[in-house]
Amino acid sequence: MEGDNCSFPPDLSDDHSQRGSVASSATLSRAQDVLVYLCGESAVHLSVEGLGSVSVQELGRSVREALQIPESAPDAFAFWLCSPLLELQLKVRHQPYKLCRQWQDLLYRFTDASEDDISQDEPYLQYRRNVFYPKSKELQIKDEAMLRLLYEEARGNILSGRYPCDPEHWAGLGALSLALEEGPGLDSQQITTKIREKKLPSFVPAHVAMGSGGFFSTLRGKSSRQAELEQKLSEEYGKISKSTGSSPEPQQLLHQYLSMCHTLPYYGCAFFCGEIDKPVQGILQRGKRKAVSVGICLDGVYVMDVKEKHVLLGLRFSELSWDHSRPEEEGDSHILWLEFDGEEDGTPVNKLLKIYSKQAELMSGFIEFCVELMSTSEGGAANEPGVPQEPAGQEAGTRNGRGGHRGVLQRQGSVVCSRVHSLNTISYVDNGKEIKRLKPKRAASFFARQATAPTYSAVNTESLEQG
Repeated sequence: MEGDNCSFPPDLSDDHSQRGSVASSATLSRAQDVLVYLCGESAVHLSVEGLGSVSVQELGRSVREALQIPESAPDAFAFWLCSPLLELQLKVRHQPYKLCRQWQDLLYRFTDASEDDISQDEPYLQYRRNVFYPKSKELQIKDEAMLRLLYEEARGNILSGRYPCDPEHWAGLGALSLALEEGPGLDSQQITTKIREKKLPSFVPAHVAMGSGGFFSTLRGKSSRQAELEQKLSEEYGKISKSTGSSPEPQQLLHQYLSMCHTLPYYGCAFFCGEIDKPVQGILQRGKRKAVSVGICLDGVYVMDVKEKHVLLGLRFSELSWDHSRPEEEGDSHILWLEFDGEEDGTPVNKLLKIYSKQAELMSGFIEFCVELMSTSEGGAANEPGVPQEPAGQEAGTRNGRGGHRGVLQRQGSVVCSRVHSLNTISYVDNGKEIKRLKPKRAASFFARQATAPTYSAVNTESLEQG
């Protein structure tokens, strides 16, 4: 992940290298072929001289020229090094070839992959959305090529389940995709034909198209579900046709798609892998963990269930404190700690969620950078690019969790809402015991209700950390 004041991953050494992934030739001063992948199924083919020392900034000019993207809007997109094991957004000064040479070191440092998987993993260079680009600026974009790039990335994240969404979202987004590909003038029979030609997973998330019946679903049940999904898409498509007319501009439909995605709070997040403790349900259930995806963006932190495709916990930065702890003994894990307000039997409590991940260091650094952007905003630079805005009507005393009472997270049915009841958290009160290793970076008491800004008072037991 990037940002002028935020380096991801930190402490990269340009001198330390093990392998090459971008170019196979040792003569890097000559022109080399480079493929820059885009979201979707396309790529930009470049011929680059001096590949060993070329920077992201120089590559960016070449890609924008090839895609005919205006030079006046370079901040919307960034270069990422990606593989199934790790995704990193690069800074403009980074040199992709040298980072590819360090890829194995990065995988050892930030993943739990096996030696065999690491030795076979190859990163690819991808041009996609800049995680620090404000959503409000997206809707000001008029260039169709730029909108298409943003659309393809968002669509891929919807279909893969990376962006959990409710039926009203995925049906509307699927219908917009159909309208973008085929136009909004199809009749009901043509809609059904096109959906069956392209298959349902081209329009709705894969887990939705497959259903929950699994292997034991009857053929009749699957057929009935497919007909139901086709009907939903057809209904939403009809609404689009009525609202846009028979020949809307592509930009109108693209803006509509992105606007709907913006209602998902984790749109535009950088994603990290981790695990959390499962709730204890008996002696045999102790010690088990659940795989989660942690999305972090300018708006907050979102912990999502990888299997169930729903949000477990969503927190704005004003609703949390955090820390990163390193392993102290062999067998220990890197941990990202998230602390937030909760309630047990009507009593306000602090809750701690432990996220086990070798990427905890990256997550902590990213959160810190976003909080610094918020502080800059409060200092008078609210209109700077990439600085998140407080919602209208929020009192200054409640920002960043300092003073005032923050909202307690409630149980909800939507996949977008938090499921705090399903989390295995540590609960405590501020006048209780002490957790020696956890020192939240935000110096604010979670239970202070005074008008003046309080100081954080730690709790006092080692046993909580084992919870």
